[in-house]
Amino acid sequence: MQKLVVLPFLILLLACASSPERKIITVNGLIQPEKLGKTLAHEHILVDFSGAENYHPENYNRQEAFDRILPELEKLKQYGVESFVDCTPQFVGRDVVLLKRLADETGLNILTNTGFYGAQNNKFIPKHVFDMPAEAIAEFYIAEFDQGIEGTGVRPGFIKTAVDRKPLSDFHAKLVRAAALAHKATGLTIMSHTGPALPAFQQLEILEQEGVAPEALIWTHASDEKDWANLVKIAQRGAWVSLDKYGWDEDYLKGEVLVYLKEQGVLNRILISHDAGWYEPAKPDQPIQPYTPIFETLLPKLEAQGFTSAEIDQLLVKNPAKAFTVGKRFLNPSN
Repeated sequence: MQKLVVLPFLILLLACASSPERKIITVNGLIQPEKLGKTLAHEHILVDFSGAENYHPENYNRQEAFDRILPELEKLKQYGVESFVDCTPQFVGRDVVLLKRLADETGLNILTNTGFYGAQNNKFIPKHVFDMPAEAIAEFYIAEFDQGIEGTGVRPGFIKTAVDRKPLSDFHAKLVRAAALAHKATGLTIMSHTGPALPAFQQLEILEQEGVAPEALIWTHASDEKDWANLVKIAQRGAWVSLDKYGWDEDYLKGEVLVYLKEQGVLNRILISHDAGWYEPAKPDQPIQPYTPIFETLLPKLEAQGFTSAEIDQLLVKNPAKAFTVGKRFLNPSN
């Protein structure tokens, strides 16, 4: 296997911009936010559901995964997609060597993450993590940011964590607190697999206890919240609301929730994506769920309902660029 070659992080910071706070971290290094372009903000390349105790990269053939996923990514070129956020965390199938190879082949800006995934009853959490304090978990995230992931030099572009779709357990509250601590040290945005609104509100409380502003949080799978008023409430507080089930729900592709959110004046806090893909080692012949329904179905329906090109660019270009720009978001900006 060819060793990844990545410039030292400090050199990349200096080369990227005169203001090192305005950067987005891809698997190939730093880019300016305006270079992100049209972006799918929540997708997956490879997912291994075997659990932390059984997960190992030897579970799959990387070349086979590459061959299966590459054609699906190539399809995005006809829609002008420039960037792709891979949201698969460690012990669920994060493979930064695979991601970098796909980025090199397609020309896409691909983002990866650091973090622990607590959803599905902690199936993907290594045993030793349960007894770690939030500070120690945060130090792990910070180390991947500072030193790179698993010796590759590839650095995370955001923090990915996950909680169950119910009131936060003590352990899941600790994961959120660890993410908040890591954000304060790195400026990485926190993407939290959440679902319904109640745990999303609870997570905002934890961030605020740590002095972190809501703008640092992406409420992921907000599509699962049935009371759309809660989407507006959290958007108005400044958090990012991620509607990312467009790869799975044909009714959702009608765009009704986006029409409502436009009427409520909060499109500037909304992200959209498919939560689609992926190559699954246990089912290598399973069809790849496509990354294209937003472009094939949703956008024509939005345009028919009066969405302008500027409003669509808000969702797919401007909002992702702001959401994934590295920068420390404090309740008290003087911190």
